[in-house]
Amino acid sequence: MKETDPRKRLGLNVRQRRLELELSQEKLTDLAGLHRTYIGAIERGERNVSLLNIVAVARALDVLPSQLLGRVE
Repeated sequence: MKETDPRKRLGLNVRQRRLELELSQEKLTDLAGLHRTYIGAIERGERNVSLLNIVAVARALDVLPSQLLGRVE
C-alpha cells in the first residue's frame, strides 16, 4: 500500500512500532508525555505533528525520529 499523505504514513509507522513493542496507546502516552486522544489522532493520520512531538513519540518507541518518518514522500 502506497500512502501519499505524510500524516497517514507517520501514523502507520507509529502504530506499527507500538504494536511491535506490544504497547497500548495508553502506555505510549505515558512514555511520551502526550494525551491518549492525541496519539490516536496521530495514528489515524489526523494530526500535523510538531517536530518536538515526533521526537517525544520516537523516544517513547525507542527509535530515531527518522524511522517514524520512513517512507514519507
